[in-house]
Amino acid sequence: MKKVIQSVFLSSGFSLIVLGASAQAQQAPDTLGNATLDACVQYALKHYPLMQQALLDEQITDRQIKGKLAEWYPQIGLNAGYTNYFQLPKVDFNGQYVASGTYNNSSVAFGLTQNLFTRDVLLASRTKKDVMTNSKQTTETDKIAVTVNVSKAFYDVLLTEEQIKVLNDDIVRLERNLKDTYSQYQGGLVDKTDYKRATISLNNSKAEQKNDQETLKAKYAVLKQLMGFTRPDSLHLVYDSAQMESEVYIDTTAVVDYSKRIEYQQLMTQKRLQEADVKYEKWAYIPTVAANAGYSLNYLNPRFSNLYSNNLPESFAGLTVSVPIFQGTKRTQNIRIAELQLTRIDWDIINLQTSISTQYAEAMANYKAFLNNYYVERENLGLARDVFKTIELQYRSGIKAYLDLITSETDLRTAEVNYSNALYQVLSSKLDVEQALGLIK
Repeated sequence: MKKVIQSVFLSSGFSLIVLGASAQAQQAPDTLGNATLDACVQYALKHYPLMQQALLDEQITDRQIKGKLAEWYPQIGLNAGYTNYFQLPKVDFNGQYVASGTYNNSSVAFGLTQNLFTRDVLLASRTKKDVMTNSKQTTETDKIAVTVNVSKAFYDVLLTEEQIKVLNDDIVRLERNLKDTYSQYQGGLVDKTDYKRATISLNNSKAEQKNDQETLKAKYAVLKQLMGFTRPDSLHLVYDSAQMESEVYIDTTAVVDYSKRIEYQQLMTQKRLQEADVKYEKWAYIPTVAANAGYSLNYLNPRFSNLYSNNLPESFAGLTVSVPIFQGTKRTQNIRIAELQLTRIDWDIINLQTSISTQYAEAMANYKAFLNNYYVERENLGLARDVFKTIELQYRSGIKAYLDLITSETDLRTAEVNYSNALYQVLSSKLDVEQALGLIK
């Protein structure tokens, strides 16, 4: 049974996941020759669809920032046109309407605008780092969720595999007992009750084995889905049971440091962005200033064939200042809204701190309870093995009845299953504690 959950913790795998070192030190594999816990997590970080979407969102955010900042550069445009008048426009000249203009007009105009001050671009310039940080923190949140979910699914598969191993060993013992009781029945040493009891126990174990085998397929499917594993070949988990005793423990005296939690870091980033939004609303009182210039090529001629033979150029340069003088109380209300939203984030931070403290307290309480249960079940397993070996020898010596052997066999199987469940629970609860402490990176 120790193989089950000891294997769950790869000697190097889980420690690397908790410390976040392997994610930075190596690239996620495209193939899984050895599906260790660390390899499964790294594979998921590269292939799980939601992770790929998060990385794409980062790229989209980066492009949006660059697109907004591009408004600081000169904006150059070209407009060209041609107009043919069937009837020339008339103007009043001393009481007489006289035709004005030419039948053919064409122009090519170049325009240039340079933003000198605009609050939209200024906001983008000052918040670009925090906006990108917020996007990366969202990706980091997804990575932590993937790491925890894949790890728990990995443990769940190992638990079921270990239960199947327990049943396999139990079936071997029951088949041997069935053979022995049948021989004794044939020899007239016992009645057919022992033989039938052995058959019932064997049938029950085989039925339970079949159920676990089908359950294992479903749990593998869950693990593959969380990993983004879509290849047709099967997934074979690899684990090392030697590190179980050392990996099951965690420092129960650790103090919560809110700054280590990615959720807290995100709120602090959002607070900085909201502070910038307050300034943005206050900038509404500052004029928008832009420099502009233009150069036009104008062509006028009554005959189309001679239209482009003569050019009448014009050019200009100027400065545009836009000052909203009165907008009711719109700007004041927007400033107040931004300030209230900033205060609201402060309360979000307080609420998060309370939630993290509660989460840690619950996770630590569960961990301690499961760890104690693990100690109890480990001792029970050792006792059940000793009792079974003793009663088996006594039964074969004719000292104990077959009912005692069945009872001890059932107790042993129950102890083995309980032990694996206890180990799985303590490992999963350890993950929850590390997540509450912000140790999973």
